[in-house]
Amino acid sequence: MDAREKIKKIRLKKLETLKLAGFSAYPIRTKRTHKIEVALKNYNVLSREKKEIVLVGRVRLLRVHGGATFLQMEDGTGRIQAFLRRDRLGEKKYKFFLDNFDVGDIIEIKGILFKTKRKERTIEASGFKMLTKTFLPLPEKWCGLKEVEERYRKRYLDLIFNPEIKKKFEVRSKIIKEIRLFLEKEGFLGVETPILQPLYGGARAKPFKTRLNALNIDLYLRISPELYLKRLLVGGFEKVYEIGKCFRNEGVDRSHNPDFTMLEFYWAYADYKDLMKLTEKMISQVIYKVFKSFKITFEGKEINFKAPWPRVEFTSFFYKTTGINLEEISDKALIEKAKLLGINIKGTSRVEVADEIFKKYCRPKIIQPTFLIHYPLGFQPLAKALEKNPKKLANFQLVAMGMELCNAFSELNNSVEQKKRFKEQEKLFKEGATEAQRMDKDFLEALEYGLPPAAGFGMGLDRLISLLTDSHALREVILFPVMKPKK
Repeated sequence: MDAREKIKKIRLKKLETLKLAGFSAYPIRTKRTHKIEVALKNYNVLSREKKEIVLVGRVRLLRVHGGATFLQMEDGTGRIQAFLRRDRLGEKKYKFFLDNFDVGDIIEIKGILFKTKRKERTIEASGFKMLTKTFLPLPEKWCGLKEVEERYRKRYLDLIFNPEIKKKFEVRSKIIKEIRLFLEKEGFLGVETPILQPLYGGARAKPFKTRLNALNIDLYLRISPELYLKRLLVGGFEKVYEIGKCFRNEGVDRSHNPDFTMLEFYWAYADYKDLMKLTEKMISQVIYKVFKSFKITFEGKEINFKAPWPRVEFTSFFYKTTGINLEEISDKALIEKAKLLGINIKGTSRVEVADEIFKKYCRPKIIQPTFLIHYPLGFQPLAKALEKNPKKLANFQLVAMGMELCNAFSELNNSVEQKKRFKEQEKLFKEGATEAQRMDKDFLEALEYGLPPAAGFGMGLDRLISLLTDSHALREVILFPVMKPKK
């Protein structure tokens, strides 16, 4: 029997002792009067009035000095010292506490606030109660844990031991809240579209496939809500947005996770230029509201999100960083150039080859927020082409610190052209491009009823949040990321 199992056996005996003494180790209610943060904030008034209060929390530290015991307890708002004195509680009650309460237990302490000789604000216990008896001991060296994956597997312990990790998720919540407030103030309606879809679409990605037994049909977990949100524009909504989970059956690395949180919004009677201005306004305002500054630091580099941000032509930037003129080079020569740049070519289409070169060779060079605009035709099968230059798209991507933060464009609303693009994608799919868009006949029918001119925006929120919280990988800002099971 290892040490943990021995401790568990001892604590199970303590549970039985509590039961025999007539106490519940898992009571339904607590009589908490104050959160620890509030009690500390109002210490002067509470201590002066000698008002008895009730605090709750997890025992983090326990020190016994004969007839006096000090412990540190913390709830979701803060930590405070508690003092238990044998003279105050009585021999029997004091011994009962020492015999049955452990570090890690969640308890209730009733008492009056005072300051110790070391000026530490403390609650002196006149009573105590077990709220949750724990069986496993808290790890002694969690903060120095070398196996980072163990932190993700046991996030609950990570949150207990690392306040900075807990803070990241509080910041994450604030960022998403501010995004919602911004969009709703701008007149966007929050909606929910299907996660289970008969046909996936809206992005280039491999889907997860599942089976609905009740209807005896195959379904896919959505890779994007795009095609359903655009159906809502057909139905008469002018501004819609959705924040929700999407799923892509792809690799896992610092900027990708199989399930992630996506923000998408669509704006009828607007174009990609309107959307760039709105994107600048939204992101800069959200950052300022959450961080009280337009500047953030990521991996030692300062990034300034104060608008406006540069607009850079994609093909010009591509040429500047690689020496490759995408408007003139042949498919064969492009593949050879990619090999010379040390890039492993996985794609079969010209677009896939160019995209791999861009992601691995060009994009890392962009540090400050930058709009890359007017990608070549073919990069976005759902995007409208420029009227004056139909070989380029009316689109943009926002890049910062070498990461793609959002993808946006004027939406293709010509059903004839969209059908042609879908056919091209189907051909690529049959040739082995498993991430190609599929032919969505129901969506094409919706377009035939008329999609107004519109602009659409998509952003992986985990990626934005990892950047804003100086987190090296998406898994740092996803509470329970997908993990490979231990053997």
